[in-house]
Amino acid sequence: MSGAGKGLLLAVSAPSGAGKTSLVRALAGADPDLSVSVSHTTRPRRPTEKEGINYHFISQDLFQDMAGKGGFLEHAIVFGHHYGTALENVQRERAAGRDVILEIDWQGADQVRRSAPETISIFIAPPSVETLRKRLVARDEDSIETIEHRLREARAEISHYRDYDYFVVNDDFETTLDDLRAIVRAERLKRLVQSDRRRNLIDDLLS
Repeated sequence: MSGAGKGLLLAVSAPSGAGKTSLVRALAGADPDLSVSVSHTTRPRRPTEKEGINYHFISQDLFQDMAGKGGFLEHAIVFGHHYGTALENVQRERAAGRDVILEIDWQGADQVRRSAPETISIFIAPPSVETLRKRLVARDEDSIETIEHRLREARAEISHYRDYDYFVVNDDFETTLDDLRAIVRAERLKRLVQSDRRRNLIDDLLS
C-alpha cells in the first residue's frame, strides 16, 4: 500500500483521559502503513514525555512564526497552550501513500475538515464521567482542581460528537482498538480509495 496514491487522513478526538493517545499508538504500532502525526505545542514537557515522540515542544515565538507562515494544517489553544499540526509533514506522508492519523481536539478537527473535506473523523468517548475521573486521577499528573477543570472541558468536547463520522466508546481497550482497526480497514476498502491504490490491477483486469 505504501507509495501508491494518496494516503488517507484520519482525525481522532477525545476528552482528556479517554484513552485516545494509547489507542492511537497501539493502532499505528501494528500497522506499517499508518503514521501518527506528532503535533507541535508550547506546553512544557512532562517528565514522562519525549521530544519528537509525544510532541515537538517549541517556544511561543516559534509557534506564532509557523502559524503566520501558514505552516499548520490546524492549530488551537487547549488549556492555555498552543497545539498545531505541521502541514508539510502531513503532506509528505500522504504523498508517499501512507495513511496519517491526527490526534486533535474538536477545534482542530473542524479546521482540518474545512481544508481537507476527505478527512475521516473519529470521536472516542469514555463510558461514563466517573470512569473518566478515575482515569484522570490514576494518571497522577494533575491537581484535583486541574482534573475538575478537565472534566468540565470534557463535557464541552463531547458536545461536538455529532460533527464526527464515527463514535466509539472506550469501555474496554482491546475492543475499542478492534473498532478502530475496523474503521481504518473499511475506509481503505472504499471504491474510490481502491480505484486509486489498485489502478494498475484494475487496468490489467479490464484489459
